[in-house]
Amino acid sequence: MRSLLAPLIMTLALAALCCCEKDPKDPSGSPSTASIKIKKEVANAFVKRQKRSSLYEWYSEYYKNPMEQMHERCENYPPCDYLSDQIGFSMAYNRFFGRY
Repeated sequence: MRSLLAPLIMTLALAALCCCEKDPKDPSGSPSTASIKIKKEVANAFVKRQKRSSLYEWYSEYYKNPMEQMHERCENYPPCDYLSDQIGFSMAYNRFFGRY
């Protein structure tokens, strides 16, 4: 067993050296920064900002409905969050914050 182990380790070490050799075309080993940068016009061609088409979309994006606000209030209070996993959100919220 030991007689096979030494040649196997030497073979793996030589294979690792051959595989990890640097690319002869690129002596630095990393691409130049000029090849990574792209112009602003080219970047804007495929990354477009979505425009809001109506006042309702703008409003709903910034303001949450009351039920979502209650869920977040319960999630931020650890005893309510734990109890909501056990008995449900509505019962847990009623217990800690009263009727909704």
